[in-house]
Amino acid sequence: MLQIKNINQYYGGSHILRDVSLEAKPGEVTVVLGRNGVGKTTLLKSLMGLVPIKTGSIAFEGKPIHGMTPYERARAGIGFVPQGREIFARLSVEENLRMGLSYKPSGTPIPQELYELFPVLKQMLHRRGGDLSGGQQQQLAIARALAAKPRLLVLDEPTEGIQPSIIKDIGRVIRMLADRGDMGILLVEQYYDFAEELADAYLVMERGEVVARGLGKDMESQGVRQLVAI
Repeated sequence: MLQIKNINQYYGGSHILRDVSLEAKPGEVTVVLGRNGVGKTTLLKSLMGLVPIKTGSIAFEGKPIHGMTPYERARAGIGFVPQGREIFARLSVEENLRMGLSYKPSGTPIPQELYELFPVLKQMLHRRGGDLSGGQQQQLAIARALAAKPRLLVLDEPTEGIQPSIIKDIGRVIRMLADRGDMGILLVEQYYDFAEELADAYLVMERGEVVARGLGKDMESQGVRQLVAI
């Protein structure tokens, strides 16, 4: 579904991503782990076209997308949940969800499935996004990305600053979406236990490079916890 091959990216004279390659397959959760500052968020921004890559290629469903704008990549079927959520604080929950449908025909309804995945959103439909708790805002950000029914869901540290009960709810939704088989999940995460529980495949980054990769079931035996320990 997604193929990133040997991408390099620079900020000024700093070499941020160094020949990074990865694949994400439908029906699987691919997890990218690493300490702060190793290039994980830059990798996702490069995937979404928010920062340019210097060399390498990015293909989605067999078609090159590294020359596309961010909105063209979204229209191609990639949903992105950025670090920090970035919901619209002054808009209502319903209006935030409709923003996820902004490139769809006028009048496209909000999928009712979103309220089944995150029941709290239906209860707070008319509340402003800024009045929600951090965990509720994260659920809203994920639902907004899912509104247009993407085929690849990209999440940047969805557990950051979230209470444990909502972390469990988010993990349940991610696993459910992957298990349907028609969507790929690319998850950047620092919380090791959450990542290990969900990962079908993993990569570990260090100083802009992939230093380890393998199957999720092998993470503990391959010492991944020690690789990402702060």
